[in-house]
Amino acid sequence: MKAFDTRSLSLVEAASAYAALGSEQRLALLRHLTRAGEPGMTIGALGQATGIAGANLTHHLKILTQAGLIKQVKQGRSVICAAADYATFKRLNDFLMAECCADLPEGHNHG
Repeated sequence: MKAFDTRSLSLVEAASAYAALGSEQRLALLRHLTRAGEPGMTIGALGQATGIAGANLTHHLKILTQAGLIKQVKQGRSVICAAADYATFKRLNDFLMAECCADLPEGHNHG
């Protein structure tokens, strides 16, 4: 079985990240940013694409940023939101898969 890297992800960090994804609006924001790729999107464009605006948008972006799922970078007068390092997503998945099927009796296939 493949060894997964969970060194830098604690239970508290994983819970925080997954909690941040527990909102349809935040999940929509993260999906749009993931689709935008490395260049990211301005906050204005992100609001237009998702229909989330104003203080509500700012609130959701703050939660995603605090959870380490996105980063915000100021470029001139605009704030660019970019999807977090994709390694963050990998570490979250690896966190769940690290002990996959560990309690199955020997010889059972986990698929």
